[in-house]
Amino acid sequence: MSATPHLDEEALAELQEVMDEEFEVLIHTFLSDSRERIAGLKRAVDVQDAEALAHMAHSFKGSCINIGAPQLGELCRVAETAGKEQRLEDAPATVDAIESEFQAITGMLENLLAR
Repeated sequence: MSATPHLDEEALAELQEVMDEEFEVLIHTFLSDSRERIAGLKRAVDVQDAEALAHMAHSFKGSCINIGAPQLGELCRVAETAGKEQRLEDAPATVDAIESEFQAITGMLENLLAR
């Protein structure tokens, strides 16, 4: 089984074609929203709010999939499931993994925009 890619180049190319000039705005909005979502995930973990964790991870997962970030989306799915199942003991490590993956794709998306 191959590892899930950080970015789905095909999905991004398609998005870029469809969005045209708005593509850069879309990427910047995704990056900005994602930083807020990660902060929200951390808050939910800190206060042990499983419902908030599940809800935030679910909406974050959707934007990751839409933007073409499958690995980040998968990590959000793991966090969402942990929240739904009230299993918050695993959540800090998952949120850390989400943050690390987000840092990795931030650089890749910024490079993409610089082309």
